[in-house]
Amino acid sequence: MVYRNFVLTILLFLSTAPTSAQELPLSEHLAVFAPMLGKTFEGMFAGSTAENPQKDVSKWERAMNGQAVRILHSVNDGAYGGESIFMWDPKEEKIKFWYFTTAGFYTTGTLEIEGQTWSSIEKVTGNTNGITEVRSTATIMSDGTMVSKAEFFKDGEWTPGHEITYRESPTAKVIFK
Repeated sequence: MVYRNFVLTILLFLSTAPTSAQELPLSEHLAVFAPMLGKTFEGMFAGSTAENPQKDVSKWERAMNGQAVRILHSVNDGAYGGESIFMWDPKEEKIKFWYFTTAGFYTTGTLEIEGQTWSSIEKVTGNTNGITEVRSTATIMSDGTMVSKAEFFKDGEWTPGHEITYRESPTAKVIFK
């Protein structure tokens, strides 16, 4: 009888358990990320060509029991990559994030959300190219694509960075070498 109750309890749990990353509990402060969770996106850099393709693959995950969002990404099959962790900072009442790279530098920043556009300012530590800050935006378009643009602060001035247009790509893979 105990075994039967145990099995029934397990079956009841499995039948009511969330079935996707979007359905698992997520901090209300990170709700803006919910539509991205459990998905992989492939982004093409502006200026990418068939002869010289430049692509970024990013995978979005719920992390730390829903108190964080984790993004893994790789450029050109692992030539470069990174990992970001986004969390709510109750003291500053902002979403903060940390980004760690395969190039050995890292950034810390805050995220501002206005409608379908996310804006961030990052402080860079350890970049050998002299970049000390990154300013970027990501806009979710009506067709579901996301356009990301970045500028870099280097040698006392802001310079154009990159622009990437992302589309969901369930078969794309994040690769680290």
